[in-house]
Amino acid sequence: MLTPKALSAGMFRWALFAGAIALSMLLPGEGFAAEPAPADNTVKGAVTAVDNLLITTPPPPPNVRIPVLGWGDGNGKSYSIPAWEILGFEALLNVYGRIVYPDLVDPQYSNGKKVYSVTLETIKDHILHGPWGFDGDDFQVNQLQHPYQGSVYHGFARSAGLGFWPSAAYTFLGSLAWEIAGETTNPSINDQVASGIGGSLLGEPLFRLSSLILEDGGYNIGFWRELGAAVVSPPTGFNRLAFGDRFKGVFPSHSPATFTRVRLGATLNEQTSGSGADNNFSRNEATLDYYLAYGLPGKDGYTYDRPFDYFDFQFTAVSKQERDRKPHDPRPSLRKEVRGRRQLSRGMGPLRGLRLHLAQVFRVSSTALSLGTTGQWWLSRAIALQGSASAGIGYGAGGTVHPTEERDYHYGGTGQGLLAARLILGDKAMLDMTAREYYISGLGSPQTDGSERIFRGNAAFIVSIYKRHGIGIQYVRSVRDASASSYNPGFDRPLEPGASPTTSSATPGSAPSSGGLPKSRLADPGCCGKRTEPWR
Repeated sequence: MLTPKALSAGMFRWALFAGAIALSMLLPGEGFAAEPAPADNTVKGAVTAVDNLLITTPPPPPNVRIPVLGWGDGNGKSYSIPAWEILGFEALLNVYGRIVYPDLVDPQYSNGKKVYSVTLETIKDHILHGPWGFDGDDFQVNQLQHPYQGSVYHGFARSAGLGFWPSAAYTFLGSLAWEIAGETTNPSINDQVASGIGGSLLGEPLFRLSSLILEDGGYNIGFWRELGAAVVSPPTGFNRLAFGDRFKGVFPSHSPATFTRVRLGATLNEQTSGSGADNNFSRNEATLDYYLAYGLPGKDGYTYDRPFDYFDFQFTAVSKQERDRKPHDPRPSLRKEVRGRRQLSRGMGPLRGLRLHLAQVFRVSSTALSLGTTGQWWLSRAIALQGSASAGIGYGAGGTVHPTEERDYHYGGTGQGLLAARLILGDKAMLDMTAREYYISGLGSPQTDGSERIFRGNAAFIVSIYKRHGIGIQYVRSVRDASASSYNPGFDRPLEPGASPTTSSATPGSAPSSGGLPKSRLADPGCCGKRTEPWR
């Protein structure tokens, strides 16, 4: 797939940042699921008094979105156009590589051939002989840029009027075409998972959000909404511009209940400890966080008949300004999550999710199928409790952050779980807690004896100060524990004989402590790290 040089990391981050700004257009359409009907019994005076204190502003008007034109009807649906668009997009990527990097050779994976000098002979060789394996691209290329490349394929098909499952097939086949005919490097299993499957899991939420921006504009969609939709889902914008009225219809959302949050903040201090972390340093960070829950349960008339009629989308950008950092590794961190689900019965269904967390010390990404549920309970007229739980299996990657082009992470079959709860106190305050855990095994990996266990938890409390604006504080803790008998998932090299690693942790206001680990644990920066982030 694409090499790190083929797509500038800085330009890519700016594109994601612009997308987060474009998503702010969805703020006027946010809301909660409908309130419950008044109870038959008389509400106790104390509860009524509390509710009156928590709700002092009138509720927003109902958010009813009117379908714009027809979507996927008659001439508004095409099977041939997205196929040609995907092939044309891949041809442009190859031509770009030939022009910008004409002499690029990957000595390990391209068999001495120039990476972009694809011929009929190399295509035939990939089809007949492969060999399929695992490539050596770095974490950002394989776990962020490849899913985004796949989301472009998915967006071409969706914006041409096709449903989710046909578009997912286009995405998978488009990724397969690139593996065989896009480069001379050996076809990659991990790239096919990240682009061919993860691309649809990322592309569908982007398409839905882009359509929501357009749908909120009504029948007279203005320039800025068209631009915002194109930034969030470039294939959607391209088809609307290139084919005029043919693809001007907007995907009918069925007017889902949504919850939207935008946060700007700063980390006051941060501590990391353990092998692989710069011990006991503090730094300041500026943060931008966007979160949207699409299709909250409880709204009358809203059904879960289509994939991704419910999903969560989160994007967090963090700037790094650390004094103790090595000068040759100035990259910022980026954390993003997408979860999608098709609901099969009341509140429960399979979750197909693409999750990605990039932090300064370590990072994790997974493409998985989970079973879970999301619900909302009204404790009183003003107090609502929302919760989600899921568990599943998939294919993931995790490892440490290193400035290297060699693969600096570990692949394998992944088990994962999620618990989340949000307590909404009228229009006055909100308590939000989330815990995620991943176990990346050696199953389906060239490093069969390696494993990673990663936990990430956060708790936030926000108080309203003026209308939809508030101030809050959040505590984040991330822990990674990796082990292997012969390989380091951070560097892919054997352990040094006789090494005895240790791990440590630190929380704000306390001194770090340390203790021994079993001898099978890694002895270098790939082993363990614990990260705490009190912020905002």
